[in-house]
Amino acid sequence: DASVYMDRIHAVPNPYYAYAAYEQNRLDSRIRIVGLPAKATISIYSLDGILIRRIPKDNAAVAYAEWDVRNDKGLPISSGMYLIHVQAEGLGEKVIKWFGAMRPVDITNY
Repeated sequence: DASVYMDRIHAVPNPYYAYAAYEQNRLDSRIRIVGLPAKATISIYSLDGILIRRIPKDNAAVAYAEWDVRNDKGLPISSGMYLIHVQAEGLGEKVIKWFGAMRPVDITNY
């Protein structure tokens, strides 16, 4: 049943408080959208409906996609609530509410 599969899709961590276990260093910010099928399109929107970023996923070897919490121009997003729309090929779609509290860039203590 497709709805059972779609229920597995989540953004982690959620909420994001300026840290995720898989970040490589202080300048690296990222979250994962997990539980994805082989093909999916992830679209991240601000609450007022502006498209922030679109991430294609076309790899059957991994069940997640990473988002570097940046917009399509490579700029860090601001703290707040976002909507993550997942279009899963052949299965349907799901909208995830995601909150991120971003940290200021700290290059002095790197």
